[in-house]
Amino acid sequence: MTKKFFGTDGIRGLTNQHPMTAEIAMKVGQAAGRHFLRGDHRHRVVVGKDTRLSGYMMENALVAGFTSVGMDVVQVGPMPTPAVAMLTRSMRADLGVMISASHNPYHDNGIKLFGPDGFKLSDEDELKIESYLDEPSKLAAASDIGRARRFEDARGRYIHAVKMSLPDHIRLDGLKVVVDCANGAAYQVAPSAFWELGAEVITIGVDPNGKNINDKCGSTDVAALQESVVASGAHIGIALDGDADRLIVVDEKGKIVDGDQLMALIGWSWSRNGLLTGDGIVATVMSNLGLERFLNSQKLDLVRSKVGDRYVLEEMKKGGFNVGGEQSGHMILLDHATTGDGTIAALQVMAELVESGKPASELLHLFDPVPQLLKNVRYSGGDPLADEKVISVIAEAEKELDGVGRLVIRASGTEPLIRVMAEGDNSDQVNTVVDRICSVVEEAA
Repeated sequence: MTKKFFGTDGIRGLTNQHPMTAEIAMKVGQAAGRHFLRGDHRHRVVVGKDTRLSGYMMENALVAGFTSVGMDVVQVGPMPTPAVAMLTRSMRADLGVMISASHNPYHDNGIKLFGPDGFKLSDEDELKIESYLDEPSKLAAASDIGRARRFEDARGRYIHAVKMSLPDHIRLDGLKVVVDCANGAAYQVAPSAFWELGAEVITIGVDPNGKNINDKCGSTDVAALQESVVASGAHIGIALDGDADRLIVVDEKGKIVDGDQLMALIGWSWSRNGLLTGDGIVATVMSNLGLERFLNSQKLDLVRSKVGDRYVLEEMKKGGFNVGGEQSGHMILLDHATTGDGTIAALQVMAELVESGKPASELLHLFDPVPQLLKNVRYSGGDPLADEKVISVIAEAEKELDGVGRLVIRASGTEPLIRVMAEGDNSDQVNTVVDRICSVVEEAA
């Protein structure tokens, strides 16, 4: 069965347009609440959000939905997505909700749901919730309506959990760090965690106004971070996205370090220290071939999943891996978190920087990526990938790259885009293949 509302990472869209309206949000609260009303205990849901203007509207609508079916609501305010997952589990809640559109601009918003174990919901759970959206809501009796309260200690709880991800002997004294919080959910907690561990912290992207989240800042636009790192003589720059579940790093020379290099470092470090499970890591089909070659040289495996951190997590659970992630910066470290956590991943990187004594430019470039090109083609409807000409040109490209590279074509799960990616040792060949496919896809779109 095809899902109508849920994509690869919850429900997402343009605010005040279907499905991202207050009306739908209230119905999602009622449907999700109904699905997780199990047993005779007092039911609880943890609700967090990032700093988008529409967060107030969506939060109130969800609270109305949950309380109307008899669930108590704990509101934690602006907090990273992994913090909501952590609090859901630690508070023994039945459900967790994060209101965020991650790295998207402020005019988008989204709803991410977590089960009582702190993990994102399965396809089966999402389909069941969607089925309830088509039915009349089962409202609680007047005496059983839920209560809502603000939880003021959420930031402190999360900062403590983040710091506990490092061994007691590791301190960040002497480390100068520039952290860009994307004017998003981690604007208070990430700088505080780094400072409490001894780092000298320079902040940017920590003045949210409801409309500047991810605007020329954060993991999707690191120009300001690069400039600040070089100008301040910092050892490293940390860029989070709007809900702080992904991480991109800038070395002391201002060079960008993506998720593939970070996974290589963490996997290699954990393997040396006897912490890595599964004899490898999990990444998506988008991760660079250079990462795979590096891991293989260290006698470690790379298992590839579909794009989306939920699919990375599925493969991690299936194979017993504790490190996984995406090139875009999602880093899932199951020893410390149930979902991607940019702040915890950043601490793993900074700890290795301190212990190795190496500059970031050396430590964080463990392999040379093969030439890789990704282009997006926007479409307004239909299925361009079902077009016969598109199918034909893709088949030709796969044959051309067979044995010398890889081709990945997919529809985005969060935006109306066809993503075309090719990689191989010959950059001219890669560019030609991607341009040829994009041209045909554009015609079909």
